[in-house]
Amino acid sequence: MAESVMTKVRLNLARNADFPSGSAQHGYEFVAPLDENGYIDAEVWRVRRKECRVRRFWEGELDEHGHLIHRPGGSWAFTYDIDGEDDVEAGYRFGLHAFKRGEYVSIKDEDGDLYTFQVATLVPV
Repeated sequence: MAESVMTKVRLNLARNADFPSGSAQHGYEFVAPLDENGYIDAEVWRVRRKECRVRRFWEGELDEHGHLIHRPGGSWAFTYDIDGEDDVEAGYRFGLHAFKRGEYVSIKDEDGDLYTFQVATLVPV
């Protein structure tokens, strides 16, 4: 069995009504341990969770920085707790999605809106 690799994943906003071509100025960069098939490795995450950081970038807004968290029940989310706020954005079925270039994933923001993103890059860290 191959070892999981800490990987920086970049997600860019996929095509939608507001951005018919998608947008590289709206998205996320996060670090997670990915196994050889591109799935987040929860066991490695437990040991290295402090390294699993996220940056949310959204044109016209300040970047948000936080952590990738594994919630009770097995779901994954981003939390932005640096300023003492409890904002959480849930990755829709992240545990079932392989993070491979070109694949699509969805994230529900703190307002409950669901957005689709495309995996743009994967860089070992």
